[in-house]
Amino acid sequence: MRVVATAGHVDHGKSTLVRALTGMEPDRWAEERRRGMTIDLGFAWTTLPGLDEPVAFVDVPGHERFVTQMLAGVGPVPATMFVVAADSGWMPQSTEHLDALDALGVRNGLLVVTRSDLADPELARDEALEHLAESSLGRLPSVCVSGTTGLGLDELKAALVELVGGLPAPDLDADVRLWVDRAFTVRGAGTVVTGTLGAGTVRVGDELALGDRTVVVRGMQALGESIDPVRAVARVALNLRGVGLDEVGRGDALTTPGRWLRSDVVDVRVGPPRGSAAAVDLPQQVMLHVGSAAVAARVRPLSREDAPDDPSGVTRTVRLTLRDALPLRPGDHALLRDPGAHRVLGGVTVLDVRPPSLRRRGAARARAGELATTEGAPDARAELARRRVMRRDELVALGVEVPPDVPAAGGWLVDPGHLPVLARRLVEAVGAHAETEPLDPGLPAKAAARALDLPDPRLLDLVLAEPGAASLAPAGGRVRARDAGGLPDAVRAAVATVREDLADAPFNAPEAHRLAELGLRTRELGAAVTAGELLKVGDGIYLAPDAADAAVARLAVLPSPFTLSEARQALGTTRRVAVPLLEYLAKQGRTRRDAEGRHALR
Repeated sequence: MRVVATAGHVDHGKSTLVRALTGMEPDRWAEERRRGMTIDLGFAWTTLPGLDEPVAFVDVPGHERFVTQMLAGVGPVPATMFVVAADSGWMPQSTEHLDALDALGVRNGLLVVTRSDLADPELARDEALEHLAESSLGRLPSVCVSGTTGLGLDELKAALVELVGGLPAPDLDADVRLWVDRAFTVRGAGTVVTGTLGAGTVRVGDELALGDRTVVVRGMQALGESIDPVRAVARVALNLRGVGLDEVGRGDALTTPGRWLRSDVVDVRVGPPRGSAAAVDLPQQVMLHVGSAAVAARVRPLSREDAPDDPSGVTRTVRLTLRDALPLRPGDHALLRDPGAHRVLGGVTVLDVRPPSLRRRGAARARAGELATTEGAPDARAELARRRVMRRDELVALGVEVPPDVPAAGGWLVDPGHLPVLARRLVEAVGAHAETEPLDPGLPAKAAARALDLPDPRLLDLVLAEPGAASLAPAGGRVRARDAGGLPDAVRAAVATVREDLADAPFNAPEAHRLAELGLRTRELGAAVTAGELLKVGDGIYLAPDAADAAVARLAVLPSPFTLSEARQALGTTRRVAVPLLEYLAKQGRTRRDAEGRHALR
């Protein structure tokens, strides 16, 4: 189907016009019919001659007190039928509705002058066309009608066919984001929500994300009939399982799971309101309207008000902190409104939904400079170049495909242009560690990742593959220089002395005072063991690296099983060494003990 939203001042005949076109009553509530004005959103539909699909109308309220409802109706809809009464002409809410449509960037529409039986419509039409021409709608076709007498309805139907026929084709494979504009319960079915499906396809049984939870589509209706699937563009009612009526309402969004980022801090570009040559000064508190949502937001300018990032002053870049997180993407269009002053402050283009923090002095202005050339349309390589490192699912949730040649590891992506910088920093970090910790065999992987501001040590493999990191190599969960000299000279000399002492008596481990005399303390001994220059068989017991093999060779000549005393004598050592050495051999699986505590080689 095609969907068109009405717009215009209160009591200018919008609902009467929809009723005349469709034969349906768009005002759903008795209070609306009693007062003769639309208070909430109304819906109706019809089939027009020469059109192979129905047209649905979202009838919005025109009273200034219900502008929020009006914005909820027009926000997700691609075209508008702008209504002006011939006997009243252009009115205040005509201006506010047009300001809203202009801020949202609506470009498809039709001017309808109603009540043409009560006054000459030409004056009202010409005045309205002048206002419309100054907006995103531009020069619109116009039709003069009377909902009461039926005058001009055939011409209006023909104009609507031409309008909807020129609308861009929706993307049926797009990720779903359905802004909820109504929620209610149906006996025997449960919670039902309605909205305008602008892109994508929904099927019965689909799982959709509603905030942090998942709901299931139990059934669907469009134009009063059950249907499966529903394809954009469509007015649709979804019967949901997994959510109560008190847990969903207008302004919520149903989205394809895992494909949207919910953000409560966004960087945006604010354009001037219609008729203004420059961006307005924004109050600190505003309302952000996007889709059917209206969310309070706090404004932080990213450049001084008297020095906007756009030298022409036409636009301004600001950061919005939202009261509630919303599923947004770069390129989304919204508007800012000052509800106290009853005015639209300007249209918004979302630039970044995961902006960096601004902690340093001058960071806000620098950020404005970064965003100055951003147009809002998401681009995978540009997003990655700006963020340098990001999760794959976050890039996908921005609505772009991940290029196949982007370096990736552990679910993370790295900008290829950033890898040479990381390689240089890693070489520097490993060198600095070697200077300050000469006994530590390489920089631990987690410390290396922290030094490079990498969120996952697995990304180090991508850095080590860079030509700039060819001098480095991974080793045992660490990164070290390939030509690392190993032990410092003083430690190497002390270890050599120990090895000389062990040459004639390989199982006479040096005493603690001897090790201390040589300058071999805990760290030095640990480094020697890691380097393979000594073998630690127990606390304070250090032997030559081949001591285990030599011990097995000596014990092999003993009758099996043998006692600790027999082993000690065969090894030519003391109980201080023999006990931990036999325990070491047992842990290595080279000996075993029987029930009487005797030992045997395996």
